[in-house]
Amino acid sequence: MNADNVVEAKGCLNRNSGGRSSKPRLYRCVLVGLSTCFIVWTVLEALFIQHRVSTVDRIPPTPPRQFERIFIASTHWNNAVIQLAKKWGPENIFVSIFESGSWDDSKGALRDLDLVLDRLGVRRNLTLSEIAHQDEISRPPSEGWIDTPRGRKELRRIPYLARLRNLTLRPLEDLARNGIVFDKVLFLNDVVFTVDDVISLLNTNDGVYAAACSLNFSKPPRYYDTFALRDSNGDETLMQEWPYFRSATSRDALLAMSPAPVKSCWNGMVSMPVAPFLSKTPLQFRAIPDSLAQLHVEGSECCLIHADNPLSPTKGIYLNPRVRVGYNDLAYAAVHPHTAWISLHNIALALWENRIRRWTTSVFFKKRIIRRRITSWERYPGTRSEPAAFCLINEMQVLVGNGWAHV
Repeated sequence: MNADNVVEAKGCLNRNSGGRSSKPRLYRCVLVGLSTCFIVWTVLEALFIQHRVSTVDRIPPTPPRQFERIFIASTHWNNAVIQLAKKWGPENIFVSIFESGSWDDSKGALRDLDLVLDRLGVRRNLTLSEIAHQDEISRPPSEGWIDTPRGRKELRRIPYLARLRNLTLRPLEDLARNGIVFDKVLFLNDVVFTVDDVISLLNTNDGVYAAACSLNFSKPPRYYDTFALRDSNGDETLMQEWPYFRSATSRDALLAMSPAPVKSCWNGMVSMPVAPFLSKTPLQFRAIPDSLAQLHVEGSECCLIHADNPLSPTKGIYLNPRVRVGYNDLAYAAVHPHTAWISLHNIALALWENRIRRWTTSVFFKKRIIRRRITSWERYPGTRSEPAAFCLINEMQVLVGNGWAHV
């Protein structure tokens, strides 16, 4: 160290060396030192995480030695279903699709799909319904209808969706009665995916899970399915961009690119063991009771299914960050770049945004609102408890002629 550096160091350490001017100099030196440590720590942390993310992401999924038999349940479809059928073999696949009230040429596309699957020898059940949303909301009110703040009875969205999902599962019991059984149910939304994505999803946690989910994107880098995803503590995600979670357990697994333990997920593509759907009391999609929804509370059928699944407490539910699907080709390409799918800059900013949000926000008040409404509802004569409080949010959702709406 030269003489000038020694003098400067002494000037920072010796408070009396410069008289009255020593204190500002000391504060400046401390600030520079802390800033330097902060920058170095942030850069090294971001570099380490990006290296780990990139390394894990480049490892190709290991094809199974023996293909599990998959029952594909969907209310949509895309061409990847055909590729999956070719890869898995027609004897290992059953495709069940229920289409209802589409405005585009989905019915024509599904008829084309039916012809292709027939040529491949794939067993299937494709149901094309002419009933549209407008037909549903034009019927006389019955179960699933509630009084809304708009001064009229309206049809809830979630019971409608739960019914459609259950219709896709109906062939499962018929096949089982005929001795045709499957290992997993693969639920698909209308997403872009590849066969490798399916292999990675099925391999989640070495194939041991109550449910394994992908990450889905419509407008990257923000993930899409906020309604159903809950971290290991049952909390909604802290932010829509990586690393998403408030829970340390879920977040740490995500940072390691490992399957993240969660309490609920859906996110475009989901694999679940078939056994609960064929039990003595079959697992089904459902909505919360109308009387509870009347209190301006709602929960996704895709979250409630995990709360009801008897395998959830023992086998766990996992979000697999290696499986990223998109609602269009551009979204899929954006989360599957040739380089790391999260840039160094985005990692550094997102880590600190997540920390600041955790330090400055709380879920206490949101949870209290929901808890008070559930408690009030449970006092009604003849009501029962709702075991999936973590799924519920302060919303009311109803069907309208061209889709659905918040009320």
